[in-house]
Amino acid sequence: MIKTWFPDILKAVYEASEAIMDIYEDEFEVIVKSDDSPVTLADKQSSMILTNALRKTGIKVISEEENIPSYEERKNGPIWLVDPLDGTKDFIKKNDEFCICIAYVVEQRAVFGIIASPTERKIIFGGEEIPPALINYGEKNPFSSDHLLKPLKSDEVTNVIYSKTHYTPNIDLLVQKLEKEHGHVGRILKGSALKFFDLVTGKAQVYPRLWPTMEWDIAAGNAIYSALGGEIINYDTNEPLLYNKADLYNPKFLAKPKNLKLY
Repeated sequence: MIKTWFPDILKAVYEASEAIMDIYEDEFEVIVKSDDSPVTLADKQSSMILTNALRKTGIKVISEEENIPSYEERKNGPIWLVDPLDGTKDFIKKNDEFCICIAYVVEQRAVFGIIASPTERKIIFGGEEIPPALINYGEKNPFSSDHLLKPLKSDEVTNVIYSKTHYTPNIDLLVQKLEKEHGHVGRILKGSALKFFDLVTGKAQVYPRLWPTMEWDIAAGNAIYSALGGEIINYDTNEPLLYNKADLYNPKFLAKPKNLKLY
């Protein structure tokens, strides 16, 4: 089913990316929402394009920039989770570290995801039905085996990746523990869900997030990462993250290869 929808969704991603970059390369207004988070015309235009395309699948859409259906309305069916511009603060800083995130969620599990970088013009996608792949924008055959990502290694940690803006001392403690088992561990600081590009290509192995995130920030990456042998677990309980909850906030979490011994 997802493979049937994919060409139209990919087309919408390209269109949304073009709208985002048109605004990014010019001056734009920043509006502060009621939760004190920023939003721009790029967020809104991308959301409109993606939401309109995804609604054609007949599946309910939850986008950060649209009215969110009540839990009673959405709890029983599959949903699309959309962050039309993940990393708005980075977009405002014009540091290129923002992306588009789309996830398909069934029975509280992220089973398919797309993460697109409008500045790098690269996309990672995949999940349970479609093997994870990395493609360039405009790729004529996205399902070619040439684009497939390799399964994750689980016997080494070379880098930990985490947010540029949301740091806690617990990350230092985690790195120290990892170094006892794996030797020197480097650090990569990056904004938005672009971190998943590093995770799925093996540039980083562990991603701690000890600061609040929303489901649409992580679900797409979770689907792709899990299909390669990774997992995203609750930092406190070690349970897998769930989606389409009544409360759309994520708990603190840790992304790592499933078989990786942390310490």
